[in-house]
Amino acid sequence: MDDPRDERGLRHEIGTVLATALCALLCGSRSLRAIGQWAANTPHHTRARPGCRVTDPELGVRTAPSTSTIRRVLPACAPASVAALSRPEAADTLAIDGKTLRGAATADQAAAHVLAALDAGGRIAAQVPVAGKTSEITAVQDLLGPLDIGGASVTADALHTQRTTARYLAEQRGADYVLTVKRNQPTLFDKVRRLPWAQAPTGDTDRHRAHGRAETRTVKALSIEGLGFPHAVQAVRIRRHVMDLRTGKVSWTCAYAVTSLEAEQAGAARLGALVRGHRAIEALHHVRDTTFAEDACKVRSAHGPANLAALRSLAALLLSALARPTIPDAIRWVSYACFTRPLDLIGIA
Repeated sequence: MDDPRDERGLRHEIGTVLATALCALLCGSRSLRAIGQWAANTPHHTRARPGCRVTDPELGVRTAPSTSTIRRVLPACAPASVAALSRPEAADTLAIDGKTLRGAATADQAAAHVLAALDAGGRIAAQVPVAGKTSEITAVQDLLGPLDIGGASVTADALHTQRTTARYLAEQRGADYVLTVKRNQPTLFDKVRRLPWAQAPTGDTDRHRAHGRAETRTVKALSIEGLGFPHAVQAVRIRRHVMDLRTGKVSWTCAYAVTSLEAEQAGAARLGALVRGHRAIEALHHVRDTTFAEDACKVRSAHGPANLAALRSLAALLLSALARPTIPDAIRWVSYACFTRPLDLIGIA
């Protein structure tokens, strides 16, 4: 990773600072101050593993990055470089998703907003800061430009169901898309909603119980012509039947999508899985907000909000791999050996 700092007076390698911040996040730190406190309390054998600076070679004394150092370094790093820390080798599915970092807002400054492309496992393949949610549309090409997405399936919410985005993916990048259709595209939504769904067989059914609810999802897919949306060859309908097991109350919802994937490439089951996978990626926002208090974080300077968001996503990914019941359970397990397990988890010997 390129180091944006002046070489004169450098005390810590940039990788050391980022590893320190990630380790502290894995132990439940929620702020730059908390990250600095974790670093200040590390024993010298822990500091040796990420390469903290040796200040007394004879005694083996090492100095950890201070809060002020962390506060300077994180905002200075290029967001694309920090996001690349978790970049997958290759991905056959990418979800485009944006998030507003509300804690970065002030009376004079709008909240920071980031747009990311994530693989099916939640690893960030690319991330760029954008001016706001509506700016996501024009930022897609900047986001995906550095990535090799030929042959991949790209999913996105209704904000990105744009003709320019569909053409860019299919014509310029050789990728397929699965794009949600909502009322922000009223003509397209009405056409998809009025397709002969009653005549289409149910291609996939999924049932599960969780959080006091019983849910049944049915997926139908129709091959289409003349929809008027670039390269769209199938439409998808996902119908959810949800029963509250405590009250018995029942609710129904329908979601629609269009895709450039032919029926031979992706049937109803595969398309339903792609749409559900996108929703699972969106659920990472909830983890970052509730577990890492992202929306309460007051880091505002330069690239600080975007880089902390990337590190939180990486921490959530590493913690979920521990197969504990919940992310908070995983954090507690790591914190029981807070000066060894974080480094083990990120693979620093």
